[in-house]
Amino acid sequence: MADYRTHVTTSTVLGVGYGVATTYLAGFTPVQGALACCLTGIAGMFPDIDSETGRPVREISTLSAAIAPLLLLERLVEWAGDMESAMLLAVLMYIGIRYGLASVLGLFSVHRGMFHSIPAMLIAAEATYLAYGSPSILVRLLMAGGVALGFLSHLVLDEIYSVDWKGGVLRLKSSAGSALKLVSRSWGAVVFCYGLFFTLTYAVWVDGGLSKIGLGDASVAKKPPVVKRLPWRQARYDDVFSR
Repeated sequence: MADYRTHVTTSTVLGVGYGVATTYLAGFTPVQGALACCLTGIAGMFPDIDSETGRPVREISTLSAAIAPLLLLERLVEWAGDMESAMLLAVLMYIGIRYGLASVLGLFSVHRGMFHSIPAMLIAAEATYLAYGSPSILVRLLMAGGVALGFLSHLVLDEIYSVDWKGGVLRLKSSAGSALKLVSRSWGAVVFCYGLFFTLTYAVWVDGGLSKIGLGDASVAKKPPVVKRLPWRQARYDDVFSR
């Protein structure tokens, strides 16, 4: 499989390209493009949160603990009601992610499990979309797309490095197919992953107002048009002089 440095370098390069392209071709601001670039670079490390080695878990936990409160800051202000309470929640969130995330994941996950999968990539993107506090759906999609791109780069690199070309003969390592997958050997992890995926998908659907499309139009269409009737004399007067 690809090493830590390769994953970080690849996702960072992709992030720079993604940020520049969305800024100059899609019309986003340079600040939005730069933030999308950073999220893409960081997301390239996300699948290794279940790694058994110390460095990936330590780096990802630290970065996630720092970024998550920033992405959720506007949401935290809404939930808490004032800035001071929101800052307190942000600090508690940092501590929980920084020091508790790795321990919890170590109990319920294995390396190259469902964290290395297509559903996990979609979950990361949807969570980013829901967490990012912007009134613009396009900006939130920009950030979610960056996370999905960085996450996907990690999975693709793992599959590329699972191919051995020694001696001019193509051989697949035992890790082949363990990254770009839809299910794993643990059905409990599969059920939990897909349950979370469908839950977040529904939340995105509702948050974007997509669930009301069609329903609102149908309800409006069923209402009869409002006809404002004039008094009899006024109606007769208009009818005479309109001829």
